[in-house]
Amino acid sequence: MGSLPNRKDTDPKYHWHLEDIFADLNEWEETFKYVEKQLPEVAKLKGTLGTSADTLYHGLSMVDEISLIFYKTYAYARMRTDEDTTNSEAQARSDRAKNLLVKLQAEIAFFEPEVLSVSKETIKEFMDLKPELRMYEHFFEDLWRQKEHVLSPSEEQILAQAGQLTSAPHSIYGMLNNADLTFPEITDESGNKVAITHGRFIPFLQSRDRRVRKEAFEGLYGTYDKIKHASTALLAAQVNANIFKTRARKFNSAREAALSRDNIPESVYDSLIEAVHDKLPAMHRYVSLRKKMLNLDEIHMYDVYVPMVDDVDMKYTFEEAKKVVAEGLKPLGEDYLKNLVNGMENGWLDVYENKGKRSGAYSNSVYGIHPYVLLNHQDDLNSMFTIAHEMGHAMHSYYTDTTQPFVYSSYSIFVAEVASTVNESLLLQYLLGKVKTKKERMYLLNHYLEEFKGTVFRQTMFAEFEKIIHSYVESGQALTVDYLNSTYKDLNKKYFGPEMVVDDLISLEWARIPHFFLNFYVFQYATGYSSAVALALDILQNGKEAVERYLDFLKAGSSEYPIEILAHAGVDMRTPEPIVKALDVFEQTLDELEKLTLEN
Repeated sequence: MGSLPNRKDTDPKYHWHLEDIFADLNEWEETFKYVEKQLPEVAKLKGTLGTSADTLYHGLSMVDEISLIFYKTYAYARMRTDEDTTNSEAQARSDRAKNLLVKLQAEIAFFEPEVLSVSKETIKEFMDLKPELRMYEHFFEDLWRQKEHVLSPSEEQILAQAGQLTSAPHSIYGMLNNADLTFPEITDESGNKVAITHGRFIPFLQSRDRRVRKEAFEGLYGTYDKIKHASTALLAAQVNANIFKTRARKFNSAREAALSRDNIPESVYDSLIEAVHDKLPAMHRYVSLRKKMLNLDEIHMYDVYVPMVDDVDMKYTFEEAKKVVAEGLKPLGEDYLKNLVNGMENGWLDVYENKGKRSGAYSNSVYGIHPYVLLNHQDDLNSMFTIAHEMGHAMHSYYTDTTQPFVYSSYSIFVAEVASTVNESLLLQYLLGKVKTKKERMYLLNHYLEEFKGTVFRQTMFAEFEKIIHSYVESGQALTVDYLNSTYKDLNKKYFGPEMVVDDLISLEWARIPHFFLNFYVFQYATGYSSAVALALDILQNGKEAVERYLDFLKAGSSEYPIEILAHAGVDMRTPEPIVKALDVFEQTLDELEKLTLEN
């Protein structure tokens, strides 16, 4: 593997086409300045919104337009930075875009309070007078729902101006984690000295050589141990920022505030944790099976990623993976497949890891252009599933953006992980149908169980950690290294069970998880996965009718509340049933793998 190449030394064929947004930096700069010049014009809307149907529509349209243009500048700057986080010029542009965001938010802070100051009856009259306003009906309904948490115009402006401060912990953590943190070298299976990176860490933990796994585990978490006090300060600052905004808006808790944005009952969060707790004996069985299949006297935290089935080496180059993903997603129909392939072939994707590139993977849509996907492809099965996953996000954005007006183009986080996981589920079923040997089937079943472990059990453990630490601070306590480490270690013991040796270094894993800076985000991976399991089975069993329902779901954006959108697609998350059914699938898959193991 050796050292990572610099960005300029990588093949442009595998770079995303950000020039589809702006031809060059001059065009970006001109657009940035245009947005700056428009801010005073936006400010002139103040005091006009309730005077007539025309002025209300003009105000809504103008804010949409300037927000859309701004977001293009912001997305471009952010993605240029993510290509190479050590590029100081790109970072400076990104910082300017973030500063402009704060200014824009401050200028439009009056907007929602002023709309709310207009009576419902008047706005309904305006909609009768000007039918174009009916497009904003759900927007108005959502505002009225949250009325008690919307502050006065001057208070909203102060909160908007504080945005740069409250987002600082996340930004600083990102720079620390992606740009400044350097991990040690280890000796790989071939005897070569290779540096640990974010992208290589999991492949190291999948190594058949236990020494490599242990060295990678100790090298990575030993590095986080050296910054544990800084990490604690950053996470504490983020939690306090969340609580500050919560109290300013008169919510009872940070969790209530976070879930309220999408009108999600807190009972959904609690039902998830309760359902997963009930199924932990199955997770503990999985740990026991892993220990047995790997023939270990003791199972450690660095043994949880290596495939349990040996002599199966499912490797896929990026070009091979693209073809397999397309084949696996054929059940989603001709239109979906045509747009999927077009995206994978025409500049949506940034494929390989390079020095300074942001770790992990994500999808980011630019309304009016197309979605973008950042990858760090490693030519293995997990990376192929990552392509399917992130293209699920991208296709969700594509269908939403080409169907909905800008005001409804940013679908809720609550449904964001559904489309990505439907793709993974369909790909898995395709691969299971193609296997030629019992060992290959066992390998894929192992992969499926790993997905459940990582997306349902693990993310629920993260969600429980978030709930605990926020409640702790809300009760008047302060986060410390010892408290975070002991809380995190205890959760690992609970979730992995009595046979797992919970190594002390895993106590620091919380410092590696960027999602803890995203304010009650992670539980939606688990609820989304559970929804996706049901939808994928529906598509495979009911064909065209189910696909049409699913495509309607992809096209809905935020035109309704996310729980309602999912319910139209056939999954009601207001009950624990989808989570329980998904966990039943986990247990059935575990039963099959245990049975096949006994037959070997």
